[in-house]
Amino acid sequence: MTEPQMYKSIAQELELRSKQISTVADFLDDGATVPFLARYRQEATGGLDEEQIRAVRDKLEFHRTLEDRKKTILKTIDEQDKLTEELEEEIKNCTDLNTLEDLYLPYKPKRRTKGDMAKEKGLEPLAELIWDQEIEQGDPMDYAAEYIDEENELESAEEAMDGALNIVAEWINESAKVREKLRDIFQEHAVIKTEKNPAVDERTNFEDYYEFSQKAKHLKPYQILAINRGERESVLFVNVELWDDITLENIDDVVIDNDISIFVPKLQDAVEDAYKRLLFPSLKRELRNQLTERADRHAIETFATNLSNLLMQPPLDHKVVMGIDPAYKSGCKVAVVDETGKYLEGTTTYPTPPQNKVAKAEKVYSDLIDKYDVNLIAIGNGTASRETEQIIANFIQKRKEKHPDEELSYMIVNEAGASVYSASKIAAEEFPDLDAPQRGNISIARRVQDPLAELVKIDPKSIGVGLYQHDVNQNQLAQSLDDVVESCVNQVGVNLNTASAPLLAHISGLSSRVAKNIVQRRETEGIISDREQIKEIKGIGEFRFQQAAGFMRIPESENPLDNTAIHPESYEATEKLCNLFDINLKNLHDQTEAIAKKFENIDKEQVSDQIEVGIPTLELIIENLQKPGRDPRESLPKPVLREDIMKMEDLSVGQGVEGTVRNVVDFGAFVDIGVKQDGLLHISEMADRKVDDPHDIVSVGDIIKLKIVSLDLERGRIGLSLINQKD
Repeated sequence: MTEPQMYKSIAQELELRSKQISTVADFLDDGATVPFLARYRQEATGGLDEEQIRAVRDKLEFHRTLEDRKKTILKTIDEQDKLTEELEEEIKNCTDLNTLEDLYLPYKPKRRTKGDMAKEKGLEPLAELIWDQEIEQGDPMDYAAEYIDEENELESAEEAMDGALNIVAEWINESAKVREKLRDIFQEHAVIKTEKNPAVDERTNFEDYYEFSQKAKHLKPYQILAINRGERESVLFVNVELWDDITLENIDDVVIDNDISIFVPKLQDAVEDAYKRLLFPSLKRELRNQLTERADRHAIETFATNLSNLLMQPPLDHKVVMGIDPAYKSGCKVAVVDETGKYLEGTTTYPTPPQNKVAKAEKVYSDLIDKYDVNLIAIGNGTASRETEQIIANFIQKRKEKHPDEELSYMIVNEAGASVYSASKIAAEEFPDLDAPQRGNISIARRVQDPLAELVKIDPKSIGVGLYQHDVNQNQLAQSLDDVVESCVNQVGVNLNTASAPLLAHISGLSSRVAKNIVQRRETEGIISDREQIKEIKGIGEFRFQQAAGFMRIPESENPLDNTAIHPESYEATEKLCNLFDINLKNLHDQTEAIAKKFENIDKEQVSDQIEVGIPTLELIIENLQKPGRDPRESLPKPVLREDIMKMEDLSVGQGVEGTVRNVVDFGAFVDIGVKQDGLLHISEMADRKVDDPHDIVSVGDIIKLKIVSLDLERGRIGLSLINQKD
């Protein structure tokens, strides 16, 4: 397939234009990033967004891999002198990897088979006679008798016939038409059946699958992943079942084209042998692999969506935060960070069992609050979290009696990945004089202030908002999560003078090495005062600058455009626009309402012609002039801050509560409502209609009002409902 044909094929798949595909391909091949293309090359791409550009990127990768595989297959078959014009055309026009491998199967080098041994004994002509089905009279065994040969260990007609049928069975197995037909049957009718391994005595998490049967096509992704894990852990036996009689009849329909041939019964024997010995095991594996791939894609999409929502949580700026990493025996680590996230002081307290030194811990908390004007306490949600929360809630109430006007509250923070960060090279470089637990605690405190800036330091797989994340295809997961982090970082933009190297490394066009060079430049020469200075940093040439500049923010610059998403290549057009509408660039913040009015009902086509840019670029300029330095996270609801705590015993069915969505999975969402156990908002309780995807209703970080619909104190389970919240 030529490149233009490939672009046309991708365009049809994605319902885009071939020109858009070829343009994106050229940009990506030149090293352009997805965020850069989506924001600054909309005129060239025809307005494609990040999701569409990534879809084009993935399709290009698939089709190029397919083309490379075709070249390898054609070369291999040609070297065997078996490449016909018809086969070459079929391979070149193939658009599916499974079909391509089916076409290659007869020519694929493989270990010596029963059919190969039969061919060595000279039985291929007999196999061809059976396969051709041209003989309509006589006894098949008379033809087989002609091949009796003691030298070849063929002592009877039966042995000759069996050998020939082994050859025919392999031809049936290698038939692309047979495999395509059978593949359709598997997709439509195959049943996955699971049962408990009798050797397993103890209770497990797989009890729902001890006696389970479901058509493969109806399996939910989480069921597939659970079954796979149960099988891997030797808890479950898994079988694929199919109605053999109908399946064999379908294969007969493909293989047998002359019903009155004397070899039809023998062909039917070969069909049954090919199916049971070769086709069924092969296509069973293929079906299981396809199910796993489908489940992986869904799980990865769920993880990516949750991660995006978590990273885009609004920052709680202007807060001095005391982070507490709860524990029992080893004590609760405490760290205070200032409004910018700078570490101020840390220690360890022992208010939880077995030491229960509550009064001593409260004295430490009070001293730190008084010393640094702490106004928020962040508590990690791990071991001993709820016990620590109870202690802090009581402590805040006591403080309020003495300091009624004091602004002091607490919140529970998802600490997933904090231990991974604390033991990482990044953390060691950042805090070389602190031990690992204290570094993790600083991470918990900083997550409140700016979740994105802190969480990018951690492997996304460790952040804990997925389902079966260690079971899915790790390469695909890493690619998807890297895309999410890249998208979020560039959507928000990065303060060039305060961002850490790990955060800078996710900026479009930058690498870890260049990010470290930027930090080193700040430390040795002071703040960067305008975007042009970026070019002076080692490793940033014209291309890197082009890719990165628009995503970097410099609040200290004399040019206010340096603190916006307007790219330097559009500064001249922006100045023209400001002159046209009498806007003073020097004090944009003081003119936001006036600027908005100036751009009401303008003729965008006419104005874009006047300043010589496309309409998408004009719209981007106008948006940033109206909201210079805007953080897109600002408009989202802030996290819930608490001053007191509830126990499960305080709850009752029918009670209204407010909570924060912690994780969204296929069957619902887990919501923190301020008690020890997260409640489950089941998918059936999300709306008064059928909900196919919980993400359509809630996202990680959402703050929602709910009603309690069920309580199980013994098992620590809380059922929640969105439907009845207003009743």
